[in-house]
Amino acid sequence: MIIEALANMEFYQGLNEQLYKGLAFLKETDVASLPVGRYEIDGDAVFALVQEYDTRSADECRWEAHYRYTDIQYVVAGREKMGWKTLDSVVKTEDRPEDDVYFFDAEGDHFVVHAGQFAVFTPQDAHRPGMAVDGPAPIKKVVVKVAL
Repeated sequence: MIIEALANMEFYQGLNEQLYKGLAFLKETDVASLPVGRYEIDGDAVFALVQEYDTRSADECRWEAHYRYTDIQYVVAGREKMGWKTLDSVVKTEDRPEDDVYFFDAEGDHFVVHAGQFAVFTPQDAHRPGMAVDGPAPIKKVVVKVAL
């Protein structure tokens, strides 16, 4: 897992070419003006999902992981509490392999991601997005999916 400001994306250029394509898309595109939907960056290998919703209480948010994709979760506007836990210490509760999403029961660490920041979750990371910081609030977020 990585938590970082998009302004520092250059530090990740040598880490993974596909991951960097996703970060470059976030930096070079006016994502604030994009409507909700899917945007291809490199076909199914790298694509972005623009989302707008109200954050929710922790009880309404589930722990999840993806086995075929790494997530770059970038907050465009607002702020969101997210959770993180390694997969080796969680209990799987539901499989949706057709959607590459798996749900878990877990107790993990939580942190706040602010506008202009991103979190990277790899397949060994359970994560819990969508949580409110000080009560429900609107958020605009882009989730870039990077195939392994």
